[in-house]
Amino acid sequence: MDDGAAGASWKLVLRRVARGLRPRRDQHRSLWSVGVPLIALAAGLLFTTSANTADGTALRDDRRPKLTQLIAEKRDRLAAGEKRAAELRKSVDAETARLAELGRPALDQAGALRQSAGFSKMRGPGLSITLDDSPRRDSDFGDNAPDNDALVVHQGDVQAVVNALWAGGAEAMTIMDVRVISTSAVRCVGNTLLLHGQVFSPPFKITAIGEPTALSRALESSEGVRQFREAVADFGLGYQEKVEKNVTLQAYDGSTDLRSAQAAR
Repeated sequence: MDDGAAGASWKLVLRRVARGLRPRRDQHRSLWSVGVPLIALAAGLLFTTSANTADGTALRDDRRPKLTQLIAEKRDRLAAGEKRAAELRKSVDAETARLAELGRPALDQAGALRQSAGFSKMRGPGLSITLDDSPRRDSDFGDNAPDNDALVVHQGDVQAVVNALWAGGAEAMTIMDVRVISTSAVRCVGNTLLLHGQVFSPPFKITAIGEPTALSRALESSEGVRQFREAVADFGLGYQEKVEKNVTLQAYDGSTDLRSAQAAR
């Protein structure tokens, strides 16, 4: 029912009600004559409201086909998305495998460098050097008493041994069983040694893996080591070399962060 038809029907109902409510001259109104127009008025109002609500469409149309179609469309889009996701995962896996093959030589090279860099345990023959303070005191020397600094091991003494061992072909090294790496720095405060945040007291033990004879020769040719050996004879400092047939040096497990660096000139 359109708006025009609804309007015409409404006007017709009003005219009928008006005629029905107008009293007749020849007889009194009965209850039935009044009720019928009122019922007609209510029916017309109901028809008009239904027409406006429907807005030209059927109120009882079954919407289940539309809902079924919507569900089917959603299901198709979901299936398409899952298929696309599977294709992308397959592509990612293939690309990952390809990159892994391309990077395998680099990984093998990095694994080999870990040992020389000190990040893996190493075993082999080598040499151990022990440096110790002199047990003697100033009073033991009488009038020729040396300065107290001459009776203790200094930072330069430890560094002289370490540098000589590296020059002699050492493949790996520890100081007080702490692995020495490229960023290791030896510091002495008094007669204590600071290494990677740890404090050590003498005797100081330095162990290197390498050909023992070559390492020993490098120590003999080092000026710093030679001076320390002279102090051993003069002031009673401790110096000992020991050949290691098969020694194990643990991997470095500390921090590798650099706080500062300076380019070599």
